[in-house]
Amino acid sequence: MSAFPGDAASTSRSSILKWREKLGRQFQYYLDKSTPHPAARWLGSLVVAIIYSTRVYYLRGFYIVTYALGIYILNLLIGFLSPKQEPDGDGPALPSKNSDEFKPFIRRLPEFKFWYQFTRAFIIAFFLTFFSLFDVPVFWPILLVYWLVLFISSMKRQLAHMIKHRYIPFSFGKQKYSGKAKAPGSPPKPDKTGFRD
Repeated sequence: MSAFPGDAASTSRSSILKWREKLGRQFQYYLDKSTPHPAARWLGSLVVAIIYSTRVYYLRGFYIVTYALGIYILNLLIGFLSPKQEPDGDGPALPSKNSDEFKPFIRRLPEFKFWYQFTRAFIIAFFLTFFSLFDVPVFWPILLVYWLVLFISSMKRQLAHMIKHRYIPFSFGKQKYSGKAKAPGSPPKPDKTGFRD
């Protein structure tokens, strides 16, 4: 037994901090391992969202939590669809003519952070459904209509911004450059192994 009672408290606090740090490292390790697997990550998030939706449906409550979750996800979606540098600002602009230099689209909110914050929001909202304090009685159709109005107006503004500055926040359908084009009738060039195409 230590001579000072404060030593035992500091030792237990130190062990709790070490345990928390170890847990944080393990969580970060698995988070890093999931990075190259977007389909699996989003499938897991879909399962979490379905579990949350099922719980809210059967409880027939927590509409304020769901409304706040919807607004948060809408905010994340806008960040995901927006460029990091505003084309109107002083920074580098997105190309608007064919003669402009190609600059890749960089999102304000990268896909991985979007997924992580999306999933975390659903998990937090799920845990909030265990506390009756957050089950405020409201007429949910009004919240739904208001959220739909917010969604439509936000997406309309985002679409107008995309059209004005001529950018597409997705990579499908974009032209991909593979190098210099071969002149018609020229023989195929050998690759590094010596074989021709």
